[in-house]
Amino acid sequence: MSRIVVTGGAGFIGSHLVDRLCAGGHDVVVVDNLDPAAHDGAPDWLNPAATYLTRDVRDPEVWESILPGTDAVSHQAAKVGLGVDLSDIRGYVDTNDVGTATMLWAMHAAGWSGRLVVASSMVVYGEGRYVCADHGVVAPAPRAVADLDAGRFEPGCPTCGRALTAGLVPEDAPVDPRNVYAATKLHQEHLCRAFAREHDVAVCALRYHNVYGPRMPRDTPYAGVASIFRSQLAAGVAPRVFEDGGQLRDFVHVTDVARANELALLGSPDVGPARGVGGAREFDGALNVASGSPISLLQMAEVLAAADGRGLRPEVTGEYRIGDVRHVMGDASSAVTQLGYRAAVAPADGLVWFASDPLRRPPRAT
Repeated sequence: MSRIVVTGGAGFIGSHLVDRLCAGGHDVVVVDNLDPAAHDGAPDWLNPAATYLTRDVRDPEVWESILPGTDAVSHQAAKVGLGVDLSDIRGYVDTNDVGTATMLWAMHAAGWSGRLVVASSMVVYGEGRYVCADHGVVAPAPRAVADLDAGRFEPGCPTCGRALTAGLVPEDAPVDPRNVYAATKLHQEHLCRAFAREHDVAVCALRYHNVYGPRMPRDTPYAGVASIFRSQLAAGVAPRVFEDGGQLRDFVHVTDVARANELALLGSPDVGPARGVGGAREFDGALNVASGSPISLLQMAEVLAAADGRGLRPEVTGEYRIGDVRHVMGDASSAVTQLGYRAAVAPADGLVWFASDPLRRPPRAT
């Protein structure tokens, strides 16, 4: 069995990964500062089989103590969500970029070599993949306030202006982060790849699509849209769906995301030649982690509202956020071939469960 460090392992995705690794008999060390902006104290789900260090990944001394004897690191710790406005920029850069840089600096100083998996996001792509009937794959122009104010939410071809067809985004699509959070996630990828080029370390960046499920944070503007809708329903308020509700996303269940992380850390017996951590097949690069079953935000809100059972109907508001994108759906075929990952939970089922899943307690007021 392997010794594996999971940063952010008390959080939403990290805790599910910790449970999987502990169930597999691995020696798991969790580093999580239980940031009061995200946690109301220690959560109820901490796994007794893991070792927990209530420390900050930006502290070099933490890494000096835990890297010796560690076979792999899963770097989940981050400030998540799109942020409220640009006043969040220092917090995102400090937590995400400086935290990752400190980890890599410590790995370099220790001469550490092992397997590194970093949590990334589909937000690095910016807008999704679009095809024009006449001009093929095109990149639409940035969204214009005048169009959004007029309710024109669908992007047009930058050459002819015709309507576009949204498709699946592959990992080799151009990246175009549209907000501070997205920029920090891409920078985390770049820092880890720069480190890997100079060291005997395999790095896999997992680009999560819209993750949902039990333990998700609630009642916070930094939560994902699924949690926001769920929190509104819990308060007896109809989900407020921005734009016209036609935005397409891929909602992937947190248990599938944890499984993808486990495969990236340890490998699949069904895929390729064995080498690396615990006999894992090593993959260097970025992989989409998605369900493969995209739905619109309005459809998602309708499923949650129906499962809630109180007769609330989603309200389509026409509101928008300039930093949002219209459609993003990931092509997860590379994760199938490289890791043996296939989503087990379809949104049609998982979102029904999510309507009654336990969520994380609201963070303490600061």
